[in-house]
Amino acid sequence: MPLKKSDYMSDIWKDGIFANKVVFCTGGAGTICSAQVRALVHLGANACIIGRNVEKTESAAKEMAAIRPGAKVIGIGAVDVRKFESLKEAAERCVKELGSIDFVIAGAAGNFLASIEQLSVNAFKSVMDIDVLGSYNTLKATLPYLMESGKKHRMDSETLTPYPGGTGGRIIFISATLHYRGNPFQAHVSVAKAGIDSLSNAVAIEYGPRGVTSNIISPGPIAQTEGLERLLPSDAKAAYTKAQPLGRFGHVRDIADATVYLFSDAGSYVTGQTLVVDGANWRTSSGMGPSNSYPENLLSGQEIANVTGKKKSKL
Repeated sequence: MPLKKSDYMSDIWKDGIFANKVVFCTGGAGTICSAQVRALVHLGANACIIGRNVEKTESAAKEMAAIRPGAKVIGIGAVDVRKFESLKEAAERCVKELGSIDFVIAGAAGNFLASIEQLSVNAFKSVMDIDVLGSYNTLKATLPYLMESGKKHRMDSETLTPYPGGTGGRIIFISATLHYRGNPFQAHVSVAKAGIDSLSNAVAIEYGPRGVTSNIISPGPIAQTEGLERLLPSDAKAAYTKAQPLGRFGHVRDIADATVYLFSDAGSYVTGQTLVVDGANWRTSSGMGPSNSYPENLLSGQEIANVTGKKKSKL
């Protein structure tokens, strides 16, 4: 059954604002990133979504293409973001078939719960490779096309008149808020996301003069996502929801709307920024999952269910 528009975006955006634009998204078949891409496609963009699972990626692309008559969405599976050549080939195919890359979403990520004691060196490295190296590879593979698009779509510096053909040359990195304060069982992800934030900031400074904007979206707890299901025990959801300042989890629509804003004319002067979409979650002490029983869970030697062995963990 096709998703309703309200499942992935708000009703405030003008149709066609991304006409003839192309978005390249890693992790594009995932719950959050797929909502971002759906919103852009609905508003006129064509898309190239990247993933490891061929069937899942191609199926998601087919479903997204049905959102808007004439939409073109390519699903490229069997792509490992840890390997630059794999992403480079995907970007080249995207441009060959769709004509350009105007927007990029670096959304591929890996996460699981593990204390430092449980976390193996290989598991730590896996998260660094997927999140940090994967984001860097995504940037490097698409940067020539982003610069070309950014140069073409620059706003006039004197009149501040938007380019009549819309926007381009924009990248969003998907991060998190875990590294804003210490979080038990999440050292690996916290380090990775801090690295992604630093990368985005550097891109904004180095490539702003070339017409490219770079920003971060940091989602909080988003309902019905794999991450929330994995990190938050089901018996803790009611109490955790009640502890949120807005009394609810986020919705993928919240992240998609933030994406539309940053890629639209409204976000033309926004770069080098982090847009936290978490309902003020990180400013509370509610924590997530096992962290609610801190420090007893650590002192007692409690082990996380998806981690096998005290010295090991698996991605």
